[in-house]
Amino acid sequence: MTDASDSDPARLLVGEIGKPHGTDGEAYMVAISDDPHRFDPGSRLVHGNGTPLVVEGSRIHRGTRLLVKFEGVDSRNAAELLRGPVYVNEDQRRDLEEGHYWQHELVGCRVLTVAGNDVGEVSGVVEGPAQDLISVAHEDKTFLVPLVKEIVVDVDIDARRVTIAPPAGLLD
Repeated sequence: MTDASDSDPARLLVGEIGKPHGTDGEAYMVAISDDPHRFDPGSRLVHGNGTPLVVEGSRIHRGTRLLVKFEGVDSRNAAELLRGPVYVNEDQRRDLEEGHYWQHELVGCRVLTVAGNDVGEVSGVVEGPAQDLISVAHEDKTFLVPLVKEIVVDVDIDARRVTIAPPAGLLD
């Protein structure tokens, strides 16, 4: 799953620009996207402040850290000003397989049991090592529901509804 902008669900958060590297405008990037080509040269991004950015180049530094250079950013000072989140617009998202959803599509959905009992509202998605979990808020409680087909039996994004078959103890 990949997260979206809190303020604009039409934008998808794909990374966070960090401190500059060197003097030619490169900056460290914390990639949040699971698309390995998201930061290839020519990729179009949008800074959190709304400024459009085009990737001029990217490389892995010291085996683990991503460095990105943007067109028109040619100094350390210019790169410093870019610190912050970067997004792609909705039309640049890749299509997801059937049964997969963007996190922002799930947030705000009503959660009901197969018997029709109201469980609450999806308040977020937690990425886990085995599977993702939906965080469901109801009054003063929060439930973490594994996002697996045995428990989440139906997701209807248009109706803003998630139907679950909770095992005993999940909602206690």
